[in-house]
Amino acid sequence: MLNHLFWRSAIVAGMLCVIGVTGVAMANGSTALQTAVAARSGTTQAAAFDGVVEAVRQTVVAAQVAGAVVALEVKAGDTVKAGQVLARIDARAADQSAAASDAQVVAARAALDVAAKDFERQKQLYQKDYVSQAALQRAEAQFKSAQAQVAALLAQAGATRTQSGFFVVRAPYGGVVSDVPVTLGDMAMPGRPLLTLYDPAALRVTAAVPQSIAAGLTQVVPGVVVKAQIPGLPAEREWIVPARVSVLPAADAATHTMQLRLDLPPAIAGITPGMFARAWLPGPAEGAARILVPARAVVRRAEMTGLYVVGQDGRPLLRQVRLGPVGTAAGETVEILSGVSAGERVALDPQAAARVR
Repeated sequence: MLNHLFWRSAIVAGMLCVIGVTGVAMANGSTALQTAVAARSGTTQAAAFDGVVEAVRQTVVAAQVAGAVVALEVKAGDTVKAGQVLARIDARAADQSAAASDAQVVAARAALDVAAKDFERQKQLYQKDYVSQAALQRAEAQFKSAQAQVAALLAQAGATRTQSGFFVVRAPYGGVVSDVPVTLGDMAMPGRPLLTLYDPAALRVTAAVPQSIAAGLTQVVPGVVVKAQIPGLPAEREWIVPARVSVLPAADAATHTMQLRLDLPPAIAGITPGMFARAWLPGPAEGAARILVPARAVVRRAEMTGLYVVGQDGRPLLRQVRLGPVGTAAGETVEILSGVSAGERVALDPQAAARVR
């Protein structure tokens, strides 16, 4: 709440010095009517740009192999740890292939053992001149062939076991499951999404801002900082000072805007990707081009919008006006486009002004 008040006071600090609140005594001796001057403002305003909350690290976990989904260990909204099992795909055929590969490795090792003993025996016989050199070379070749066969089957068995691991889907990092688009029995295919996972400790607000404003973000106005607003949070927590502000160097050729990113501090409860957000940026000083009055002085009756303007005789008269945008993020002031001139006084309490005769 203190941050919210500081943000509002930083924006309207210059306004309060030109919109003076005074009391005007009524000619009939009734209670003084509190008024404010409709004054031109030369203060720095804040500009709001609609954005969205994004996860800096968000992953769509997809299947790497084909098979039926036989188990879903998590649901949307669950918090998971790195390496935790998320889903299982039917791996019976893969298990059989892995068992066959292991059996082939056992057979190849047995053949290698026989070839090794035969080669050793041929070497001993050759040393005693009982066999020819050709017989020794044949035994050596059979031994090396058996060695190569074992190495090949070991590599094949390792690949089969690695592929078998693809049938168990695990979390690549700790985070929150945001979406599970599959159900039990669905057919998983390579590349088909099984669930979406994001890291809640790294979120940001992304908004598109005009090039002219994005280029001036390096010129910080004293007392005014860039803020992020999350309207979906409670009022005391919806205003957030970003940990980092960055602008992507590329501009959109169609809209002539640049992408602004406000990195949010970690561990803010209640924020999820996809939430509506606003980026509040300090705007340029607007000289004496705007007439501002307190928003509480505005009267709305059916389709008529007006202000009670206090004349020279001290009597308030209801006058129709046309309003512009709200002057601050919290709505303390409003711009008057027509109906009231600078320097005129308006009643702050419309109900009290209506009772004056």
